[in-house]
Amino acid sequence: MNAARTAGRGVAGPCPLRRAARAPRQAAGVTMIELLIVLSIMALVAAMVAPMLSGPVSTTELKSAAREIAAGLRYARSDAVVTRQETRLVVDLEQRTFRIDRSTQVHQLPKKAELKLFTAQSDIADDKTGAIRFFPDGGSNGGRLTIASGERKYEVDVDWLTGRVAILD
Repeated sequence: MNAARTAGRGVAGPCPLRRAARAPRQAAGVTMIELLIVLSIMALVAAMVAPMLSGPVSTTELKSAAREIAAGLRYARSDAVVTRQETRLVVDLEQRTFRIDRSTQVHQLPKKAELKLFTAQSDIADDKTGAIRFFPDGGSNGGRLTIASGERKYEVDVDWLTGRVAILD
């Protein structure tokens, strides 16, 4: 009777597990077209997001330029005190440069940065050039030089009474 039962099972056909093992497999993975589509979408997103993350001038470059302007102003003040002569820091807004009287060195600022100079009317040469003046006693005519890129800006402020230079965020 056991043989009949076993024979009956054999008649029913092969085991379902064996049938699954013999069935043809479909390849798992992605096609080349799918891969190209995904890469194209990623490239488009990266191209749109990258300009939004960084402006024309990096924050580090902008802050470095503000520090360089402040150092130039402090040097001009100390030069006025030491030489007992008025000393000016002359700013060329169009060329984005500044220099100190009695010095041949011209300091270059980032080309894409926006510059604004607020100073005494007597120290404005024209729309493109102006200066901040320091006196032998350490005082100044006062003023402010703003360097900006997009919404980020730094203001380098000169107190008219003391000649103190400060960087404001």
